[in-house]
Amino acid sequence: MAGSLQDQLVKAGLATEQQLRSTKSKKRKQKRSGTPTADAAERQQAAQAAAEKRKRDQELNRQRDEEARRKAEQIALWQLVRDNRIARAAGDTAYNFTDGKALKRLYLNADQHRDLVAGNLAIVRHDDFYELVPAAVAERLASAEPDLVLVQNRPEPDDLDDEYADYKVPDDLMW
Repeated sequence: MAGSLQDQLVKAGLATEQQLRSTKSKKRKQKRSGTPTADAAERQQAAQAAAEKRKRDQELNRQRDEEARRKAEQIALWQLVRDNRIARAAGDTAYNFTDGKALKRLYLNADQHRDLVAGNLAIVRHDDFYELVPAAVAERLASAEPDLVLVQNRPEPDDLDDEYADYKVPDDLMW
C-alpha cells in the first residue's frame, strides 16, 4: 500500500483515471479562483483588528504630543517669570491682594509700590510664590495663562482726562 488513496482506488477498480484527473483539476481551479474560505474571514478580522489598533495608537500618540506641548509651554512660562522677576528685598510697604479667596500680602519698597499702583509692574503666581514682573511680561503671561497674573493695574482712560491731574493733594490733609 504504497500509493496515494486515489491510486489505490483506481487499482481496486472503484474509480477511473478520468475521475482522478477531474478531481485534481477542480482542486486547482478552486485554489486559483480564490473562493472565500475560513482563511479569508480570519484575514478580514485580523485586518479590522489591526486598523482599530492603529487608530488607538494614533490617538495615544496625539495625547502624548499634546501633553508634551503643554509641559513645554509651562516650562517656557516658568522661565519667563524666573528670568524677569524683580527682587523685592527690604520692602517696608505692605501691598494686599487676593489669590482666589485668600488675602495675601507682599512687602515692597516705595518705588515698587508706586510702579505697581501705576501699572508698570504686576504680581504673578510662580509655583507657590508670588513675584513682581514688568507689565510687558505680565501681558505675555496673561495671553498664555490668565490665572497666573493676579494683580495688574491698568490706567483707565478717564484718568487721563482728569481736570485736577495737575493739582497734587497734600499728604497731611485732614478732612
